[in-house]
Amino acid sequence: MKVFNVLKPGFLTTIQDLGRYGFLKYGVPISGAMDSFSLTAANLLVGNSPNDAGLEITLIGPELQALSSIQFAMTGGVTSPKINGKDVPMWQTLRIREDEILSFGKMESGCRAYLAVKGGINVPLVLGSRSTYFRGRLGGIDGRQLKTGDIIEVFEAQPLKFEYRMPEEFVPHFTNHFKAHVVLGPQVDMFTEEAVATFLHSPYKVTLEADRMGYRLEGSIIEHRGKADIVSDALLPGAIQVPQSGKPILIMRDAQTTGGYPKIAVVISPDLSMLGQAKPNDIMEFHGVTLEQAHRKLREYCKLLQNLDSMLVRSPNSL
Repeated sequence: MKVFNVLKPGFLTTIQDLGRYGFLKYGVPISGAMDSFSLTAANLLVGNSPNDAGLEITLIGPELQALSSIQFAMTGGVTSPKINGKDVPMWQTLRIREDEILSFGKMESGCRAYLAVKGGINVPLVLGSRSTYFRGRLGGIDGRQLKTGDIIEVFEAQPLKFEYRMPEEFVPHFTNHFKAHVVLGPQVDMFTEEAVATFLHSPYKVTLEADRMGYRLEGSIIEHRGKADIVSDALLPGAIQVPQSGKPILIMRDAQTTGGYPKIAVVISPDLSMLGQAKPNDIMEFHGVTLEQAHRKLREYCKLLQNLDSMLVRSPNSL
């Protein structure tokens, strides 16, 4: 079913689900939503599966003309969505009617917003995922970001009989200062004790070299004990590499699958979604936790995701 005509594509709007797993050994990145929590929440608000594909909107949103009457939800960074120029709320089920225009204001906080449509976006599966990896021209619409004239389609699905909203206590609020937990990395012994202390007690600024592949950070120099490279080994989202410059690089969802810089730490999975909302000039701080503490936080996060649909507030809705 055709649901949107793209009148304006926005700065960087792509189709994403929760990622492409099982192909790292072939050099294929995981990709998927930079903020997987927000995409999951958007899907649940319209009764979709958590892994259904939606739109990831970066900094400047698109302008979309509805081709059908549909239900949708917006989550993630605050981007002031509007239907025919009238403000509509985020983090709840919404409706748009045929020929109405969905537009977006300036991203007021965060970096990325997510739009889920009842039924889930219908594009071909590529290696088990609909996520766009535009460097490799995989997934989404022809492996690229949206452009003017694209038609967005969804799978046929029965409309919801109820509207939903996310309780305020589960809605993340993004500032320009992010604090993330890390487990010290596999090559931490390549750094001096002073360097590790510096990393864990210093703020770092996201530079202009920041995208879905990773963020280069600016701040206190992290010193190596000796050499600053390794035989290339596996690289996953959340890893923090430190090249010869001593300036860390945070690896994100579209990262290459191997790397030759030593990894001082790895961001724990529950915090990686939050960091997907960072933009240039935002500040990051990293705080160390033990592997046991990281596992406990992951179990708590997984429990939250598993129960998130039952936490939605429901209200009757006439169809």
